Amino acid sequence: MEILVLLKQVPATESMIAVAGDGVSIKADGLKVVINPYDELAVEEALRIREAQGGTVAIVSVGSAKAAEAIRTGMAMGADKGLLIDPGNLACDGLATAKILSAAIKNMPYDLIVAGHRAVDDDNFQVATAVAELLSIPNISMVIKQSLAGGKIRCVCTVEGGTKEVEAPLPALIAAQRGLNEPRYASLPGIMKAKKKPLETKTLADVGLNAADLQPLVKIKALKTPPERKGGRIIAGDSAQAKAAALIKALHEEAKVI
Repeated sequence: MEILVLLKQVPATESMIAVAGDGVSIKADGLKVVINPYDELAVEEALRIREAQGGTVAIVSVGSAKAAEAIRTGMAMGADKGLLIDPGNLACDGLATAKILSAAIKNMPYDLIVAGHRAVDDDNFQVATAVAELLSIPNISMVIKQSLAGGKIRCVCTVEGGTKEVEAPLPALIAAQRGLNEPRYASLPGIMKAKKKPLETKTLADVGLNAADLQPLVKIKALKTPPERKGGRIIAGDSAQAKAAALIKALHEEAKVI
């Protein structure tokens, strides 16, 4: 089975994010970056499917040369090869990213595409679904369990208040939700092997695209840090009853929330 994994490199969630001088981007200097956590679930699920079904796992990503680090991490986990499409100076929104990925994928063999259902940096939930639409294949999102049989994939997906089961013929795209699996760690032997695995880098022209056709429809107007929170206030009183009365009075007269 030929499996593709869509992967994005994102700032680590524990990183201190600062707005850059242009007011529309973040400072990249010294910023720790990692595989998007939901894409890490996708890599793990692809590896488990390969272990059960045989075949290969290839990682496909859009990003600068630095994104190769994330692809190498996926290959250290066990993926067989990687492809990075570098968009150059193009500022990609979700749709542009999906167009680039689908343009690259349409010339690759695949039976299944696995992605994270969202990226933790921009949180737009769009890329995986748009890739499936552009490739004209079924899309199943929020997947927490899957099984393959008879040329079809059956998935259990989360919905508000419960779950649902969805079945689709292959080839298809599924998008991972938390609970699908527990990603493995990249072992030292895996890290050493990943250095020798094939990682190809292509430009937009290599996949038949040009920047003029990929101008973002969504543009960031401004980035601002949240306002500083005011310090807490300790309610004084001689007893628990007095403190409770003072708290209720403050919530009613000052905060005006009750």
